[in-house]
Amino acid sequence: MSEARRKAAPPPRRKKHWALRVLGWLAALLFLGIIASVAAFFVVYQTTKIPDPNKEFATNTTTVSYSDGGQPLGSFFEQNRHTVPLAQIPKHVQDSVIAAEDRTFWTNPGISPQGMVRAAWNIAQGEQLQGGSTITQQYVKVMYLTQERTVSRKLQELFIATKLGRQQDKSKTLEGYLNTIYFGEGAYGISAAGDAYFKQPDPRKLTVPQTALLATVLNNPSLFDVDDDDPRTKKRIINRYQYVLDGMQQMGTITPAQEAKYANKLPALDPKEKNSRYQGPKGYLLDMARKELLQRGFTEDQISGGGLKVTTTFNYSQQKKMIVAAQQELPDKRDNLHVGMATVQPGTGALLAMYGGPDYLKSQLNWATTKARPGSGFKPFALAAALKDGKSIYDIFQGDSPIKIQGQKLGNEFNRDYGDVTLLKATEQSINTAFYDLVDNQMDDGPNKLVDAAEAAGIPKTKALETGRHNPSTVLGPDPYASAVDMAEAYATFAADGVYAPLHVIKEVKGPDGKVLWSEKSLDKQKKQAFDQNIARTVNYVLQDVVTKGTGTGAKDLDRAVAGKTGTAGGVAVEDRAENKACDGCKEGSATLTSWWTGYTPELSTAVVYRAGKTGESDLDPYSDDKAFFGGNWPLKTWLAFMKPALDGVPDAEFPEPSEDTIKDTSTPTYTPPPSTPPTTPPTTPPPSTPPPSTPPPNTPTNTPTNTPTKTKPTKTTTTPVIPTLPTGGPTTKPTDTPRTPGGGQ
Repeated sequence: MSEARRKAAPPPRRKKHWALRVLGWLAALLFLGIIASVAAFFVVYQTTKIPDPNKEFATNTTTVSYSDGGQPLGSFFEQNRHTVPLAQIPKHVQDSVIAAEDRTFWTNPGISPQGMVRAAWNIAQGEQLQGGSTITQQYVKVMYLTQERTVSRKLQELFIATKLGRQQDKSKTLEGYLNTIYFGEGAYGISAAGDAYFKQPDPRKLTVPQTALLATVLNNPSLFDVDDDDPRTKKRIINRYQYVLDGMQQMGTITPAQEAKYANKLPALDPKEKNSRYQGPKGYLLDMARKELLQRGFTEDQISGGGLKVTTTFNYSQQKKMIVAAQQELPDKRDNLHVGMATVQPGTGALLAMYGGPDYLKSQLNWATTKARPGSGFKPFALAAALKDGKSIYDIFQGDSPIKIQGQKLGNEFNRDYGDVTLLKATEQSINTAFYDLVDNQMDDGPNKLVDAAEAAGIPKTKALETGRHNPSTVLGPDPYASAVDMAEAYATFAADGVYAPLHVIKEVKGPDGKVLWSEKSLDKQKKQAFDQNIARTVNYVLQDVVTKGTGTGAKDLDRAVAGKTGTAGGVAVEDRAENKACDGCKEGSATLTSWWTGYTPELSTAVVYRAGKTGESDLDPYSDDKAFFGGNWPLKTWLAFMKPALDGVPDAEFPEPSEDTIKDTSTPTYTPPPSTPPTTPPTTPPPSTPPPSTPPPNTPTNTPTNTPTKTKPTKTTTTPVIPTLPTGGPTTKPTDTPRTPGGGQ
């Protein structure tokens, strides 16, 4: 073959860049993945069957028991449910729910793509599964599935909802939804909800504002709780209520004029009386347990209809003894007198018993969890802060009255002078000026360190307490910093050698199948050494001195190792505030508003607070024959009435002693005994809680104390008897605002 007839060789092919080859493979894999996903979806869709409605839906009432798991405490709700056909549910009722929960209900395929994306994002972030669920999805979750929040259950819900949306008439789905969805207050379905909130079980007789409010509540009965007086909750309800009305107006159900009219205010409630299961003191326990379940992540419908078996930390025997003490060991005059009481097990945080009032049905104000002014009950936190700051219990401070702090003249109870005193003596006799001197003069940033110590011990962080970081009077607890539950919990930290354990009232939660869904063991990781062991032991040492020869000598009747602190907080009684304002503060500090005794042994920490009047802001002094309603009198007597039987048969245990260097006295302070007759000049600070006449007065100390203060040494091996555990505190009701008056008595 000639050269001319040969074909020319083809030009060499250029190789593709490696990045293009990789992109090609990725595109192919993505395409195959999409095909596989679509195929898998249709396979699962075709094999998914719509199950029969959950037959046990209406019978899964949650039960609650005491700590032994056998003695019943009660139950939350018997499910209130009454089915009505869609034909008897007016359009404005239907539309209110659609406007609130799923405005595309009539046109969507039963699922929400946006909700699916959000759920996927939550899963990827490791957060709790949520739905932005359609009405169809919500109905499926209630009627066909369990209340589990798992990935598999969420996927199952999506497939069933998709199939239901295609195969079942929308009207039938809406009818089922309106008869099963939970509205709070134990009410399932629109008929039961109308009855629970307005005493109107017939949906045809519900007004537009009433149905709009019911549609508001069903979104989250806890978040939109109409019984909650918190202004933030009220604002949320109003905003959501107006959102529902706006949706109804856009759907043409109501006119713009009607929307404007209805949006001005919420409809008046006419609720049914609460079930008798909440009657008496135990109603406060049930309410507290329910609130903690919500905090632990259980939903309202799980709590009322999930068939849970809840075991609390409340001890049946201890609770009975506390009720007897709180209702019988009281002054003769008892009208409008209130007692709040709580006992916590040191080292566990378990609330063993609580007394919030005589009858929950008559008043939902829980005097054991309502914040109050702790007065001198806050001084032990100042003591702990001072020890951490390097101070000694034998450092000397000003005991004379008054003392000038940041331009204010602050004084002792009845303006008594004590001379120079040690921190030990100042705590024993509850000398206000010495603590002002300690916190505000002798410690850098003292109020801030005091608040740190209080929160470390277990006093909850609140706006009022945080404000106290900047106030010179914080050491005397002039504002509502703590409740009886809070104080029992915080002092329990000292009793437990400085170990903080989170307060709780739920011991264990099981599902209907007996599976443990939550246990108090999960709280162990939150325990911590809040205070150095020697600091805690020194606080215990000093607070035992309060009992042996200070303001709490009545506690010696317990006849075992006891530490504690009295506290009173003064101010202006609510009845006198208008007059006080008119006279430019002439009645400041004229009333005792709270009176406390918080005392503890190695086994139990118990706080008792007394208050008076409808809001707890009236004067306590008329209820006592003493010069003021001292914490060392009735609060201590009520405490003893509980602690004696509560510890009957429990082996004695001593508090471990602090190091010898800590309690070795090298000081020689001057101590001036208080005058035998207090001056007649009205006090400028709240009434004190000096040792009442009914208790033996402390021995008059000499000018030069002995090297080592009197203290009973432990003679036994420390034992820790087994005591049942106890629950956490719930939301609190703020007291009526009153002018802040620094100070408080003993």
